[in-house]
Amino acid sequence: MATGLNAARKLQAERQKFRWSDRYYKRRVLRLKEKADPLGGVPQARGIVVEKVGIEAKQPNSAIRKCVKVQLIKNGRQVTAFAPGDGAINYIDEHDEVMIEGIGGRMGRSYGDIPGVRFKVIQVNSVSLIELVRGKKEKPMR
Repeated sequence: MATGLNAARKLQAERQKFRWSDRYYKRRVLRLKEKADPLGGVPQARGIVVEKVGIEAKQPNSAIRKCVKVQLIKNGRQVTAFAPGDGAINYIDEHDEVMIEGIGGRMGRSYGDIPGVRFKVIQVNSVSLIELVRGKKEKPMR
């Protein structure tokens, strides 16, 4: 077997070996994102509202961002999700079924001035939250 400095087999083997020091390759091949992500690598997930919480914004802003604790149906994990929109939290009650998605922060992390919140609510009882806030639809009773 050829093992010279520029033997193709050796170059190939070393390239493969040193690929493991590339953090994006390593995370992708070991599927670390799917393992760590509460949604399991999918874009959206359903869950049940456990409680409503207010989260204080980071400095220099001063506000209480309205969020909900959600227990995911698919794996039972609890996550905090932001309720975007003026008065949107009033349309979300405990034990409602909500659909959540990523909030669009850096590399799946939190967004803006909301610390530790990585998801946002997009539907309540299968009705778009934005349409509820704008008054185009009414929330169904279940």
